[in-house]
Amino acid sequence: MPKKQSESVPNSLEPFYSAIVNLTDAVCKQYLNDEYAGLSRRLAGTLARKRPSPIVRGKPEVWACAIIYALGTVNFLFDKSQTPHMRADKLCAVFGVSQSSGANKAKSIRDMLKMYQLDPNWCLPSRIDDNPMVWILQVNGMMVDIRYMPREVQVIAYEKGLIPYIPADR
Repeated sequence: MPKKQSESVPNSLEPFYSAIVNLTDAVCKQYLNDEYAGLSRRLAGTLARKRPSPIVRGKPEVWACAIIYALGTVNFLFDKSQTPHMRADKLCAVFGVSQSSGANKAKSIRDMLKMYQLDPNWCLPSRIDDNPMVWILQVNGMMVDIRYMPREVQVIAYEKGLIPYIPADR
């Protein structure tokens, strides 16, 4: 279940954060969507709050590219059957970054934050309903899709913060 996170960053890191977010916002506005922009801001904020923060080293263009690249990997941005879709080489070219630099920095971000495909913490909000990683939970030792469990079980899962809403109430 995605945790609500603040976009606030330490004052000393504000210039680094702002430089990165200005780049990701511009690319998301032109090529992607508001969901990617919001997740990119959140990811940049998460990186800025890490101790020590990795964003103080390296170019903002590389960090901005890597942030969207990492989120794109989680959300299948590079799969042409998805919307929005963007090829990895084009994403890197938009930022003026080599594909190897973008891919390597994105991998370091994914490793640092333990991100994976369909990661509920970094999933696009519009894809939460279809993301099995959000809804498959262990109940009494068995893996179940909580959407098909009785409402009482869904309420307990919601109250524990395991699911984003109660499916039976939708």
